[in-house]
Amino acid sequence: MTPNSPSTPSRRRFLGSSVVVAAAVGGGMPLLAACGGGSGGSKSEGTTTGKKLKDILPAFVPSEAVTPDVPAKNGSAVGFTTALPAGRLAVSVPRKLGQGSELSIMAPLWGTSPGQGNPYWTAMDEAVGVSVKWQNQDGNTYGQKLGAVLASSSIPDAVVVPGWELGGKIPSAIANKFADLGPYLSGDKVKDYPNLAAVPTGAWQRAVFAGKLRGLPMPAESTPNITPFYRADVFEEKGYEVPTTTREFYDLCKEINAPKSKVWACGDMTWSAYVFFGVLPEKPYYWKLVDGKLVNRYETPEYLEALEWSRSLYSAGFVHPDAKAEQGDLGTTFAAGNALMYNADISDWYGKTAVQRLDNPDFRMGAMDFFAHDGGAPVIYEASPSNIWCFVSKKADKKTVEDVLALANYTAAPYGTKEQRLKAYGLEGTHHTLKDGVLAKTEQGNNQVFATYEYIATSAPFRAYPDHPDVAKGVIEWQQRQGAHLKKPLFFGMQIQEPTRFTELNAQFEDLEKDIVRGRRKVGDMQQQVSDWKTKGGDKLRDWYKKLLDETGESAS
Repeated sequence: MTPNSPSTPSRRRFLGSSVVVAAAVGGGMPLLAACGGGSGGSKSEGTTTGKKLKDILPAFVPSEAVTPDVPAKNGSAVGFTTALPAGRLAVSVPRKLGQGSELSIMAPLWGTSPGQGNPYWTAMDEAVGVSVKWQNQDGNTYGQKLGAVLASSSIPDAVVVPGWELGGKIPSAIANKFADLGPYLSGDKVKDYPNLAAVPTGAWQRAVFAGKLRGLPMPAESTPNITPFYRADVFEEKGYEVPTTTREFYDLCKEINAPKSKVWACGDMTWSAYVFFGVLPEKPYYWKLVDGKLVNRYETPEYLEALEWSRSLYSAGFVHPDAKAEQGDLGTTFAAGNALMYNADISDWYGKTAVQRLDNPDFRMGAMDFFAHDGGAPVIYEASPSNIWCFVSKKADKKTVEDVLALANYTAAPYGTKEQRLKAYGLEGTHHTLKDGVLAKTEQGNNQVFATYEYIATSAPFRAYPDHPDVAKGVIEWQQRQGAHLKKPLFFGMQIQEPTRFTELNAQFEDLEKDIVRGRRKVGDMQQQVSDWKTKGGDKLRDWYKKLLDETGESAS
């Protein structure tokens, strides 16, 4: 379950509200003298590459349990447009691997905890062969609780850490307080857990912290999760053409905009603008080589151009007032027809469609293809292979570790299996029904079957919307088209942790970005911020990354 997000959430809150589907940026640690102790850093700084990394990573054995209705291509997820009866589901865990441990697990939750003893959790316990005592925390304030727990001497058996919380002392805590899973999973050892063996290698690479395989990952699509949506039904009715340049986008906004009729052209489009203008991603992928010198995202002209264009939409009055005021839920505004374009996580495509078609069967939304701002093929930077991990306490004994892995092997079952059906939908008749090929949660299912087990480990990415197969097909085909333009950023796939002295260096940029596009600050203020950033540590951070680059020999392909 995901919460409503405000019209213009912070990136941290946005990612937090989209955890089941979103992938974001990363961090990590090296065993390199240049990036660790040799530079005065801690063992949690830098990254792990080369033979050391290869020796750590699990073997990859693709799952053959199910065949998708829409296969993956260009880094997309696989798609499913049907839901099989329980008797026809595949079985990916033929015998219980759990040995009866009682596991305490801390994870974020967006919603009200159903409480211990509910039939969903009980059924999962019985299926896996463990007993989980959930220590769920409010997803919106999860980082605060996470920091406190990791600073204490009492840590649950397993703890979920989202990538956007990898700041401050969290990386050091991961290095010092969580177990090395390599002895259980590296190389062919992972074959004892077939569903974990089917997790893509890139996702495991991002689970290497402090030189050890410490995390169980949630794999992500290679294509962007941020999606520029439009009301396809209204566009067809009005004869609007989907834009292919930022000029066309602006002109379309002028045609659409009718504030007196309570219709605005769009929401805040800054996230999409970054792709339109080919802006580098956020850390640690926010560098590119120009004539042998590392140049940061914030120093590029594309970054300023994207902000200026986003600002022009506000200045012209095309953006819904709630976006400027940073209030409300723009997705709801879009669904109601009061804004005809907005950007959000791609999961909104299904979420909004499923709700709106209850009253309006003709409701259709679409995702516009990204374009270069002046036309032509865009530069789309590939997303991180994983950005949420579950860690096991270093104090856990062998049986406890193995039972966490047994649970992870169960939760990583692919769509179309008995295991995934139970994890995602609970018990048939109690938590969900299946009628005419459509899965539907009951009221009890909506109150009890939350995304808790999702955070332990998941399968390779998929999109399954049997109740709206046109959306499943649309999502995958959009990802495939965008995937044709993917470019790997510098340091792609590495789990990099910057030195703690740089932790707050980038803290001011997000608020300033929002102020600039809303007209509260000038673009020149960003140029001054970049200048300050360089003198306050940005240039030293550049040197640190350059040394890391020289040591690893890694660059974008």
